[in-house]
Amino acid sequence: MSFEDKSKADRYWQENIKLVITLLVIWATVSFGCGILLVDVLNEFTFMGFKLGFWFAQQGAIYTFVLLIFVYAAKTNKLDEKYGVHED
Repeated sequence: MSFEDKSKADRYWQENIKLVITLLVIWATVSFGCGILLVDVLNEFTFMGFKLGFWFAQQGAIYTFVLLIFVYAAKTNKLDEKYGVHED
């Protein structure tokens, strides 16, 4: 991967870091927020036979993390194309 100039590389990495931080905030919100902080509220509902708060603590955070990996890969590919550093 090579950039035409340093300013283009800096913009690329700024967008990439912003994407990473956004996805980590989503993951932390789901895993910590739904699995720990809001567990009592979410346990009022059931999902696939389990209390929703328990489900988020045990499975939901993992599923969210895996989904965010695919989102990151797709967004990074678009970012690479935008800055002309994509792989063929």
